[in-house]
Amino acid sequence: MPSTIEPRALPIAQIERELGTRLIGRRIDYHATIGSTNEEAKALAAGGAPDGTLVVADEQTAGKGRMGRRWLAPPNRCLLMSLILRTELPPTRAGRLTMLCSLAAAEAIEAHTGLRVGIKWPNDLVIGRPGAEGKVAGLLTETSLIGDRLAFAVVGMGINVNLEPATLGPVMATATSLQAELGRPVDRAGLLIAILRRIEALYLDTRGGMTAWQAAQPAIHAAWAERLVTTGREVTVTVGERAVHGVVEGVDLDGALLVRDMAGNLHRIVIGDVSLRAT
Repeated sequence: MPSTIEPRALPIAQIERELGTRLIGRRIDYHATIGSTNEEAKALAAGGAPDGTLVVADEQTAGKGRMGRRWLAPPNRCLLMSLILRTELPPTRAGRLTMLCSLAAAEAIEAHTGLRVGIKWPNDLVIGRPGAEGKVAGLLTETSLIGDRLAFAVVGMGINVNLEPATLGPVMATATSLQAELGRPVDRAGLLIAILRRIEALYLDTRGGMTAWQAAQPAIHAAWAERLVTTGREVTVTVGERAVHGVVEGVDLDGALLVRDMAGNLHRIVIGDVSLRAT
């Protein structure tokens, strides 16, 4: 059985002292308990909160994932956070923010723990052998528009750190945690700092409008695509009432999934729910 530690609140003062970023997390809005960090971040952003503002909580009572799914998180055992990002990306390319943040989180978790972290399209971080991957984290990006311009984006992230997956119940039956994979607990504060620093390193390269994004995106895309556990796999993608069966050939620069169906047709899927065929 993995060793355990007494769950404690995040040491926000320590995080603020040690973070050392220029933008990401320079303003931290901390909550011991909250309904949803994304909802709080959207409210703060609508009120003018600056680029890089972080909302973080030790417990979420109304956490949500894609497709309206619940995100369960025992108190003081996960990382639950949302970032306010203000970028000049067109709304149709807001998926690049999910790509950037999921890549940064995967790289930071891997550097901090030594665990190899994969990405399941479009927004889950997974650990484990092909066909038996366990979900360790999920992201949810929500946007607000002013006309045809992106006013702000909120990227929410939930990471299972020091918990036993069995305690999450059937709602998150395929989940795992860093502690479960390592056999030991992980310092949540240190991991949060590592993730925020890595997000900033990637995000600062994109500041300066579409010219900066055009220069930075190929490297972000290549590193993100290299981690995708979905590529080359047979999948079923549910898009509304429609299901596409085929093999994933890759992703484009904006993160859309490219699936070749059994009749040879190529589908570009921006939003959908992917089921991987076991290998």
